[in-house]
Amino acid sequence: MFSANTYQARRARLKQDLASGIALFLGNQEIGMNYAGNTYHFRQDSNFLYFFGLDQPGLAALIDIDNDREIIFGDDVSLEDVVWTGAVPKMKMLAAGVGLREVLPLRRLTGYLKKARRSGQAIHFLPPYRHDNMLFLKEALNIVPARQKTAASEAFIRAVVAQRAHKSAEELAEMERAVNLSGAMHVAAMRAAREGQIEAELAGLVEGMAVSGGGNLSYPVILSVNGQILHNHYHGNTLQKGQMVLGDFGAETAMHYAGDITRTFPVSAKFTAKQRDIYDIVLDAEVSAIGMLRPGISYQEVHLATARRMAAGLKNLGLMRGDLDEAVAQGAHALFFPHGLGHMIGLDVHDMEDLGENYVGYSAEVRRSDQFGTAYLRLGRALEPGFVLTVEPGIYFIPELIDQWRRKKKFEAFINYEAVAKYRHFGGIRIEDNVVITDTGHRILGDPIPKSAAEVEALRG
Repeated sequence: MFSANTYQARRARLKQDLASGIALFLGNQEIGMNYAGNTYHFRQDSNFLYFFGLDQPGLAALIDIDNDREIIFGDDVSLEDVVWTGAVPKMKMLAAGVGLREVLPLRRLTGYLKKARRSGQAIHFLPPYRHDNMLFLKEALNIVPARQKTAASEAFIRAVVAQRAHKSAEELAEMERAVNLSGAMHVAAMRAAREGQIEAELAGLVEGMAVSGGGNLSYPVILSVNGQILHNHYHGNTLQKGQMVLGDFGAETAMHYAGDITRTFPVSAKFTAKQRDIYDIVLDAEVSAIGMLRPGISYQEVHLATARRMAAGLKNLGLMRGDLDEAVAQGAHALFFPHGLGHMIGLDVHDMEDLGENYVGYSAEVRRSDQFGTAYLRLGRALEPGFVLTVEPGIYFIPELIDQWRRKKKFEAFINYEAVAKYRHFGGIRIEDNVVITDTGHRILGDPIPKSAAEVEALRG
């Protein structure tokens, strides 16, 4: 945990921003994989962690602004629990560590909220994503799960986003640790990969490193020779000469701050000429996009500039044609680049996605596009100091998408389908780093992770 002062300061600002009512925080519970006693790896709710810091199941908390009370709801473990899980400090001691004095049994929470509702107090809650918390809100607030997302407090969401979007120095130090471990995982995979291996061998290697680092994965490993499948968690393919491996994975520290790095490398010692051509386009786009980052520029602008830069590279190879500004304006580039350039990252790999992407990534000045490809840009708003985001351009050859667009003669003025057909089994390339926006520009987090074609081939050699 951070110091008690950190959590006290965060709660004090939240009280100031909300002004009145009760801010309710529901921690996460243990969830059974196939029966109650065999649980998934526990992960605390990130908003609970941010304001209350306690990383164990069976907790909830509230800030009663009107009555100036901050309360943790939870129960001391029994002797029977200690036998199975070991000793745990008393709730009073845990609460004191995050600057709280008042602790009540968890069973008291429902009654507290019902009494507050009867007295006319506003109860602010965030959109739930766990079904047990949805059922609790139905019991305590009489709001059915289908209505809870829209009934969540917009003021509360905006107040949380306003704080969590700007990373403090101590948060950035934690994220540096996450990125450095993530980078080590990628270097290990690039060194270890061999023709004839099953993808799962490499996936197991990097997952083990994340756990060995004291935390865990920040999201399930994406590692595949089928890099054109964007979120590919299948690891059953055998690495073969002439293929490339796309690895998108990162570590989460013990305090749950995330790294999110992507590298692509050849199964052979070197890229083929065709692979090198596409790789250099993606790398050039990533470096150029990072170079644009500064306070005040909208990430949507950076995304579109990156799309135009990759389109120019593809035109030089004969895969695109025509007026590239118009091609990107109409969305023709999305055949090759069908996702957003990046997203916020912090306690969540897609930071605060549970609160709603439009609250986190957009603003009154920058609205989300409804165009295929650009619509998947999770972050479009103007950048501010303290934002930490991913920069992850990619070029992919997705046979099903190519076939559909060609059949419909979509964007024929901009796409040379005959040339594209020669890349049908190419796969995909993505390169990704994590960047913090500073007062005057930007800084890539962590130690450099090899990404030029020469650096990657040196590791492969």
